[in-house]
Amino acid sequence: MNMHRFANPGRFVRLAERILPWTGGLAVLALGIGLYLSLFVSPADYQQGESVRIMYVHVPAAWMALFVYTVIAAASASALIWRHPLADLVARASAPVGAGFTFLALATGSLWGKPMWGTWWVWDARLTSVLVLFFLYLGHMALSNAFDDQSRGNRAAAVLALVGFINVPIIKFSVDWWSTLHQPASVVRLDGPSIHPSMLWPLLIMALGFKLYYVSLLLLRVKGEVMAARLRARSMAALDAT
Repeated sequence: MNMHRFANPGRFVRLAERILPWTGGLAVLALGIGLYLSLFVSPADYQQGESVRIMYVHVPAAWMALFVYTVIAAASASALIWRHPLADLVARASAPVGAGFTFLALATGSLWGKPMWGTWWVWDARLTSVLVLFFLYLGHMALSNAFDDQSRGNRAAAVLALVGFINVPIIKFSVDWWSTLHQPASVVRLDGPSIHPSMLWPLLIMALGFKLYYVSLLLLRVKGEVMAARLRARSMAALDAT
């Protein structure tokens, strides 16, 4: 019921205008602090040396790739089941951002993999499933714009998002289910993080900055879609009046 309070586009725009300065400012602050701690305060790894600093971008980007796709899947379910008027906009606005996070995770993973594994890429379970996630993002964007009728495109993209969501747990547990080069989880573990606090805190602050950055972009993009829809409606009304 609380989510449906913001189904009204005008109410959403007013809420977004109040929240955006805070999320944007906090994102800049968190990313600034996180980058400083990551580059100048956290120690080099005893095995990986300075190359471990790629982790502070790679890991939050990978987390966000999964998080944003989960948001898209939840929004798609809301659009298909409850016909929430903003759900399709949230999914469409999130897809390019999620694709960007996924590409960043793949690129930084390759940069990190070269000195650690001796190769830029291996067809291992974690890397391959993340690549599939990137293609799912691209497919969602393509489908949502593939039809003249926007509602048909939204429905097709929503179905793809829900079907593709099965890839999210595969990515998460691939290092536990199969033998891979990728290391297992070191932060989200039942027995607690295995990473030293001097590295854990910069990583978590960077992750917070990435999430606030996503929220800010999401609010901006959805607000823009709502305003564009209003302009189209007024233009059509003006044409009908003439």
